[in-house]
Amino acid sequence: MDKFRGTGVAMVTPFLENLEIDFDSLKKLTEHQVSNGINYLVVMGTTGENPTITEFEQSRILETVMEANEKRTPVVFGIGGNNTKAVVERMKTFNYEGVSAILSASPYYNKPNQAGIVHHYTQLADTSQAPIILYNVPGRTGSMMSLDTILTLSEHPNIIAIKEASGDMNHCMQLIRNKPEDFLIISGDDNLTLPYIATGMSGVISVIGNAYPKEFSQMVRYALDGNFENARYLHNRLLPIMNAIFDDGNPGGIKLVLKELGICSDAVRPPLANVLPEVANRLKNLVNQLS
Repeated sequence: MDKFRGTGVAMVTPFLENLEIDFDSLKKLTEHQVSNGINYLVVMGTTGENPTITEFEQSRILETVMEANEKRTPVVFGIGGNNTKAVVERMKTFNYEGVSAILSASPYYNKPNQAGIVHHYTQLADTSQAPIILYNVPGRTGSMMSLDTILTLSEHPNIIAIKEASGDMNHCMQLIRNKPEDFLIISGDDNLTLPYIATGMSGVISVIGNAYPKEFSQMVRYALDGNFENARYLHNRLLPIMNAIFDDGNPGGIKLVLKELGICSDAVRPPLANVLPEVANRLKNLVNQLS
């Protein structure tokens, strides 16, 4: 379980201007993460634009990241959906070689009740050859995983953690207080990671870490070590840009920052679009301030 303590990065998927996948930039991005101290990589999360990427493309992306990573850090892969049977069937045929865990968001759009969410994840956990990390993100799914639901699922031997992006501090504190000892609570909100760790979370799956892996992962390490003075300094230094990258949608904001840093283009696939000019100018100014 220690492999998922610290900083995971929800990697963007770089595109060329024709919106084909930019595999050279993907290798560059992977090296940027691994050589700057992150603890694990997360491929094909929401930030990776997985709804607009085919399964064949996703397989090539995973292969490219693994090649560039050279087994230096664990790799988590995102598989989810709102059709339980279809997700189970994909998990049956998925090549798990080199994948340390599967990140799977709570079913979206159909808004299942809590019993439906438990049933969905239980089927996934019974099928997957890699351990499951739950993902509670009601702002995207339209439904909130309750405390009882998460605690029930935490007892499954193949469910090891949850990425918590509800933004509800009290919910998270109650979860931390009541969870099994070996079940990890991982922040899904960059700007809340420091206070979350102070209450007992084990780390973060980060978006800003795409651009600033060294500074952000160091902040997380300081916080986990109880060195909150140094952690606060880095948190406050990064806080304006941590907030600003979401001002006009994710991953448009972080891709604009990565473009400014010379790592990849800011191209996104429809229905996503590039950030508005005023947001782009704000982000460019913040990048300059951090340089």
